[in-house]
Amino acid sequence: MDATGFLKLVKDRTANVGIVGLGYVGLPLALEFIRAGFKVTGLDIDPQKVKALNAGESYIRHIPVEKIAQMNKTGLFTPTTDFSASKCCDAVIICVPTPLDHHREPDMSYIVSTAKSLAPYVRKGQLFSLESTTYPGTTEEVLKPILEKTSGLKAGEDFFLAFSPEREDPNNKDFSTSTIPKVVGGHDAESLKAAQALYDTIICRTVPVSNTATAEATKLLENIFRCVNIALVNELKVVFDRMGIDIWEVVDAAKTKPFGYMPFYPGPGLGGHCIPIDPFYLTWKAREFDCPTRFIELAGEINTQMPYYVVQRTLEGLNSIGKVMKGAKILLVGLAYKKNVDDTRESPTFKLWQLLEEKGAVVDYYDPYCAAVPKTREYPQYSGKRCIDLEKSGNYDVVLIATAHDCVDHSRLTKLGALVVDTRNSVPAATNVLRT
Repeated sequence: MDATGFLKLVKDRTANVGIVGLGYVGLPLALEFIRAGFKVTGLDIDPQKVKALNAGESYIRHIPVEKIAQMNKTGLFTPTTDFSASKCCDAVIICVPTPLDHHREPDMSYIVSTAKSLAPYVRKGQLFSLESTTYPGTTEEVLKPILEKTSGLKAGEDFFLAFSPEREDPNNKDFSTSTIPKVVGGHDAESLKAAQALYDTIICRTVPVSNTATAEATKLLENIFRCVNIALVNELKVVFDRMGIDIWEVVDAAKTKPFGYMPFYPGPGLGGHCIPIDPFYLTWKAREFDCPTRFIELAGEINTQMPYYVVQRTLEGLNSIGKVMKGAKILLVGLAYKKNVDDTRESPTFKLWQLLEEKGAVVDYYDPYCAAVPKTREYPQYSGKRCIDLEKSGNYDVVLIATAHDCVDHSRLTKLGALVVDTRNSVPAATNVLRT
């Protein structure tokens, strides 16, 4: 199948780009394509998101309403829940979640349901590009058969198929969607040519690879690298705590070496939609090839144990000041998984909250970016809980800093607790501060 016709649509900016999933990946992508002059159809199963966008509202903190208003003013953006609109799209980019299920195995339901929703409207000459982080083989083994079976069309013969992993880092001041090089793998040579041409219009540099599986594996390597190194520093934190050595001081000293070292920092556990999840996609797929991934699984074990370690250290800290965990009032500071964002996906704060309550503590939370706890699959019991009002909060037995937003005066917060458990090195050392 020749990509010439598609390339002309891209060059002339007459291609209509469909984006499925208007979240932390899809919405910034839509903004970039509109900025480049393309018509964009935004598809999402959540009618509240579509309603908000049509009203010029933003539901993602680091995307200001001004950008949404400007996007709407161009007349190039059409958000909808009607997947039949994809028939009018020349390119369809899929940006849907790929979580783990309760057995920590890949949950393909979002990709499968999206493919089934799109399949009746597939037409010749379209490009389908999957951006969801997943195991090598997903594009060819999951997405392709569904699109082909319902439509009766064939990838590489009738439509183009590609995988291009998202590299979004919410609220990163140094890199945005357009300034991060983008890996692209195609089902065949013409699919790669079509996908690369489309992404070249909005991305500083595209990086072509030989096939979709290689592109899928590239994203996993990136996140496994981070997962393993975070696990290493988390393990060293536990060891150095026993030795009376400050891990933060060690890291600060080590990073002065200008070669052969990259700093990673400990924390109360892993959060976000990538690092706690993606490595397990590869461990699951590797079983098919009778290939153990002991290194990755060990890193996962260490990182998932960190909330338990923090709670144990909190209990020991309470004992040292003559208090007990049962009935203790504890303020969790930071609900988001990392600083300066409102994204709570996979946040370790939820696990800390659960473990503390299981030991009898009475828990509140404070996060200026998260006024109320959103719905989560793993912790539905906290949905709708409200952030405390600091002016009316009173004092706590423990202030546990799980996420350190720059806008929060942590020194002030520490005065609210008899004990401060600091997992982010956010307050100066003091007699009532326990770094953990």
